[in-house]
Amino acid sequence: MQRITEFLFEIGMLKKSPRTGYQFLGSGGESVADHSFRTAVIGYVLAFLEDKADRKKVVLMCLFHDFPEARTGDHNYVNKKYVKVEEEQALDDQLKELGFGNEIKTLFSEFNEDKSLESKLANDADQLDLILDLKEQLDLGNQNAKEWLSHVIRRLRTKSAKQLAKKILSTHSTSWWFDKDNSWWVNGPKNQK
Repeated sequence: MQRITEFLFEIGMLKKSPRTGYQFLGSGGESVADHSFRTAVIGYVLAFLEDKADRKKVVLMCLFHDFPEARTGDHNYVNKKYVKVEEEQALDDQLKELGFGNEIKTLFSEFNEDKSLESKLANDADQLDLILDLKEQLDLGNQNAKEWLSHVIRRLRTKSAKQLAKKILSTHSTSWWFDKDNSWWVNGPKNQK
């Protein structure tokens, strides 16, 4: 239990670890844990859309794919030109002496190999989370996000992810809550029947 407790404290570092690409975008921001959470939800949705996909496996890959960043930090595309990150070594050290460590390592490796249907869906979920963030930033007026979006969209490979990305781009990020035609925004809750 001591080793499991230490592992859980370490994974908590992902809540405090910022994703570093936003410094180049000039707006926005999130932690690695924020990213992993929505990526897992997106992975579930994509796996649901694919009849033959193992949803549990996709969700777990999405949740675990950035675990090493608790030790290495997040490295954006500029960083990766110059810095070699030892993700596998970090993961080995993280999972040492944990009974479930091999399962996490196997899922992590499959995610990075990017050959199975589940790993392709998990990798697409990873990119779709960024696409959602970029669309939010674009809707807030950051024109840099538009150029980034054109590159990130080209990383998608599954039909479901491409269809979802197309819908994301044509939907305002506030449409889920801000009904512009609703009189509630004018009259308030007192006058609703």
